[in-house]
Amino acid sequence: MASRAFSRSKVSILASGLFRVLDRTTIKEFPFPVKSKIPAFEVDSWKPLSGFRLYHDGRPRGPLWRGKKLIGKEALFVILGMKRFKDDEEKLDKFIKNHVTRLLKLDMIAVLTELERQEEVTLALKMFRVIRNQDWYKPDVFLYKDLIMALAKCKKMDDVMELWERMREENLFPDSQTYAEVIRGFLSSGSPADAMNIYEDMKKSPDPPEEQPFRILLKGLLPHPLLRNKVKQDFEELFPEKHMYDPPEEIFGVR
Repeated sequence: MASRAFSRSKVSILASGLFRVLDRTTIKEFPFPVKSKIPAFEVDSWKPLSGFRLYHDGRPRGPLWRGKKLIGKEALFVILGMKRFKDDEEKLDKFIKNHVTRLLKLDMIAVLTELERQEEVTLALKMFRVIRNQDWYKPDVFLYKDLIMALAKCKKMDDVMELWERMREENLFPDSQTYAEVIRGFLSSGSPADAMNIYEDMKKSPDPPEEQPFRILLKGLLPHPLLRNKVKQDFEELFPEKHMYDPPEEIFGVR
């Protein structure tokens, strides 16, 4: 019994001494890492537990469809179907009759906008004709503007002029941006005379003139000094405080 009591007192004395040493000693290095060095097991408070990043890392976010989640399933089906049958006029007309004409108003406009964005301008023009035949259609200058600019960008100038005449028949006037893009399209297609016709039409517009169409026309008419001088005079009368660059005469072939 005496030996047992002695051993217990000895253990208690050693334990108390050990705790005193640990209390006075500062732990400089913990043998186990607090933060894992393995990225897969690294946990930070600022990162969501679901694994999604709070910033854009430059990788593609998905299919190159603008607002795909905002476009209805019927509209997506129509877009894919029209692109599928675009080389077969008979099948395309049948598809339009069976599927496109059944779309709601917002879906039709969504299809038109997406086809314009993808530069499927021939299909967009067909879609626009379907919209014009709907009972709910009302003349809208913005529908014309977007389609005309898409056609001019693809140098479909005959289709541009067709829409231009229909727009004027509906008493709609294009804005300065539309004039500028159509003028640019004719100049890029090598038709300065048609660009001048659009310019004369622009001068009759009820909206106040802006600089952009003048500068595009002045730049595109460099090989045609007589036409350029006419536009230059109008520019100086309308914008007397604006400066315009005049190239050297050697550009015109005059020395």
